[in-house]
Amino acid sequence: MNRIDLNCDLAEGGAFDAALMPLISSCNIACGGHFGTKATITKAVELALENKVNIGAHPSYLDQENFGRKTMNISLEALENTLRDQILQVKSITERLGGKLHHVKPHGALYNEIVKDVEKANLVIKMVKEIDEELILFVPPNSAVESLAKAKLNTWKEGFADRNYEADFSLVSRLKNNAILHDKSSVFNHVFLMVSEGKIQLQNKKFLEAKFDTICVHSDTQNSVEILRYLRENLERKNIKIA
Repeated sequence: MNRIDLNCDLAEGGAFDAALMPLISSCNIACGGHFGTKATITKAVELALENKVNIGAHPSYLDQENFGRKTMNISLEALENTLRDQILQVKSITERLGGKLHHVKPHGALYNEIVKDVEKANLVIKMVKEIDEELILFVPPNSAVESLAKAKLNTWKEGFADRNYEADFSLVSRLKNNAILHDKSSVFNHVFLMVSEGKIQLQNKKFLEAKFDTICVHSDTQNSVEILRYLRENLERKNIKIA
């Protein structure tokens, strides 16, 4: 039996966190950068512990106005400080409630930047390792951060269930109409190919080779609960365990 981790970005102000949490095996909790307060983090951690879901911090640029999706012109020191504060806040709340922080997944613009920006990739790796070298870092495929982190941290390569890809492994821009997959059967076909054959099908019908450890469904994707239910049920029918 194959296994795959299903993750979701939560505590971002959406209305369906309680419905999504039982359907996933890992969650990425917004921790005050693009969204979030101590109260929203605490509620998400409690939900994750109740559902036995891996708890991750989802730090970003300190930019709630743009939901962390725009690059900010700040110093590396300032970036490191805000990311550290965000991760430590989730770690502290999780431990106070009797859990353990499992992973870190950068959000938005920062996640996209560390695909190519070596300096920022090294900053993220160094900071995560300093906080807890046992933490797993979620990384994009074929990225600078994946390559640089291999000898320093445990990494999980992440794919996106509800997003189309470009030929360089980047995600199709959200500004384009074809960026997001909404149809649940299309999402399943997209993911099943990733998990069963280690391939991503591009819109021109060509393929990229990539083996994933975790697959993300965004909580703000329209009908995300329906997508995750359908995805989970049909993967299990194909003898693929969510774990």
